[in-house]
Amino acid sequence: MNRTLAIATLTLGLAACAAPQQVAAPARPVVPSRSTTLSEKGLEAIIGKSVRDLERMFGQPRLDVREFDARKLQFVGSACVLDAFLYPEGSGGTQVVTYIDARRSDGQSVDRAACVEALKK
Repeated sequence: MNRTLAIATLTLGLAACAAPQQVAAPARPVVPSRSTTLSEKGLEAIIGKSVRDLERMFGQPRLDVREFDARKLQFVGSACVLDAFLYPEGSGGTQVVTYIDARRSDGQSVDRAACVEALKK
């Protein structure tokens, strides 16, 4: 029994000395290119717009979340909640809307183009 315990302890000790595990750095988010942006009818009024353009259209956002190069602005009205996702154009370019998501306040889906129209000032 003592010999079995010694072998088990030695085996575990050697396993601990095996190649060290590497911890991966957090991945940067994938930035969509202009060619992968939405091209749905009715969304041309918002896709490719800057933060300043959005604020002129909808007023001040309820949320402004920044992560790496990305930015999310959230606009809320009685009809819907609109999330606009902005990424820089090219390397270090101006952030523009590349994707939007829309929903009702209860979480149910809503047409994105209709939400954009409902939130316009």
